Amino acid sequence: MPYRGHIENGVVVLDESVPLPEGAEVTVDMCDRAASEQEEARPLTDYDRLKPFIGKAEGLPPDFAENHDHYLHGRPKK
Repeated sequence: MPYRGHIENGVVVLDESVPLPEGAEVTVDMCDRAASEQEEARPLTDYDRLKPFIGKAEGLPPDFAENHDHYLHGRPKK
């Protein structure tokens, strides 16, 4: 599980209190702060907002993607 922290006087200091056992082996991966700040500032795309719903629809006709206007609005099938 990743934990965030920073370096203080040459020592890694975690941002939150984590009960790690004495002698626990850890890996430190330095992140690029500018890149992570840009990623956080990036506005969400429609894909980002709708990602949790991808693949969740069940019981649709096999040609729904091609003929959704037919099933939703009564237009002729393609």
